Amino acid sequence: MVALAADQFTKHLALQNLQEGVWVNVIGEFLRFTLTFNPGAAFSLGEGVTWIFSLALAGVAVAIIVLMFTRVSSRLWAVVLGALLGGVLGNLTDRLFRAPGFLVGHVVDFINTPWMMPAIYNVADMFIVTSMIAIAIIVLVGVRMDGSREAKPGAAEASVQGAGAGVVLGAIDDEDRYESRRERRDRLAAQSTSEGTTQNMTENRRAEAEAEALAEEQAAVAEELSDTDAQDIDAADTGAESAPDNPDTLPARHDA
Repeated sequence: MVALAADQFTKHLALQNLQEGVWVNVIGEFLRFTLTFNPGAAFSLGEGVTWIFSLALAGVAVAIIVLMFTRVSSRLWAVVLGALLGGVLGNLTDRLFRAPGFLVGHVVDFINTPWMMPAIYNVADMFIVTSMIAIAIIVLVGVRMDGSREAKPGAAEASVQGAGAGVVLGAIDDEDRYESRRERRDRLAAQSTSEGTTQNMTENRRAEAEAEALAEEQAAVAEELSDTDAQDIDAADTGAESAPDNPDTLPARHDA
């Protein structure tokens, strides 16, 4: 609303201090003021169809308001469209409330710059033109109304190439991870086989040791039995040798 306030305030000053048709040189021929009433569009264009421009200005104002409340989330777009809306409402206010009547009121113009254009204009016209130029630049730069930027064709192609390279690198990484998993699996299998072999060797050695211990035990038992038999034989031989050989010592035999 700054643009609307600035426009209406400068028009009030022009009505109070300027006379229609009288030129006031502010900066020589570079900037001049004079009071005029424009029944046409911007820069005194389209005189005689004032009501059409009034309806057009009202439609533009409504469209800008709807756009700002529904789609604009960028501060840059909000400022530019706000300046455009202020300029449109500045001239629309003159159309609605100044003489000669509603929708056909004449717009107050008072600024002239002969070095740039012969037309006489006002602050609202300055906001409108400046905002339209700013919108054109913003669109060319590629800034959307939500504040994001459009991707340039070269950037999009580079992005696609980068994505393709990323896919290839991802495939290589997957392959490396696959190889690592396979190598780890082979290592674990070899380690398991080695552990199984070691365990089998340990069990075989344990079985051999048990067999040797059993054989030694059996040999000891056999040796013990052999010693016992030898002692029995020696005892028998000793008893036989000590028996008496004299028949007189034998008990007497009584015949019936």
